[in-house]
Amino acid sequence: MQIGYARVSKFEQNLDLQTDALKHLGIEKIYIDKVSGVKSEKPQLDQLLSFIRKGDTLTVWRLDRIGRTTVNLIKFVTELIENGIHFKSLTENIDTSTASGKLIFHIFCALAEHERNVLIERTNAGLKSARERGKNGGRPKGMTEKYKEIAPLVKASYESKTLPVEDIMKAFKIGSKTTFYKIINLK
Repeated sequence: MQIGYARVSKFEQNLDLQTDALKHLGIEKIYIDKVSGVKSEKPQLDQLLSFIRKGDTLTVWRLDRIGRTTVNLIKFVTELIENGIHFKSLTENIDTSTASGKLIFHIFCALAEHERNVLIERTNAGLKSARERGKNGGRPKGMTEKYKEIAPLVKASYESKTLPVEDIMKAFKIGSKTTFYKIINLK
């Protein structure tokens, strides 16, 4: 059985392009999620995975409909293959039910691993070069000038006990509770 999966990141985005392409192939069972690819929870994909069986084919319009990172995508497709489930991506022309499709998928895996290794090498070389020039990476220690300037107002708001911490954080655009409490404790 061929099973389709379509996903858009936002409710206002249109799924027609994806669903039309899947229906054109004769796929009648299509699971649809309207959730960001970054989120790990995709309820319809979870339902699809509990429904799909050995010998079935999961078809997507594009690889990025399944996952954002190459590592997660490779892991996902590898698990499908290990369970006897085929995978097709229409845009990238991948079909793991064929020898050529498996080869293309494995080439993608090798390229992804190479890309990770090159990135690690570049990052390490850059850090080493910066250290040799006397620079240390990371965020500077201490409180930013912006937070030092607003600290008296933040403290006054906090000490008045009229607003919840979350409201004070929103009002002063403070990104985390850790930063908020550092501001409160500034001397």
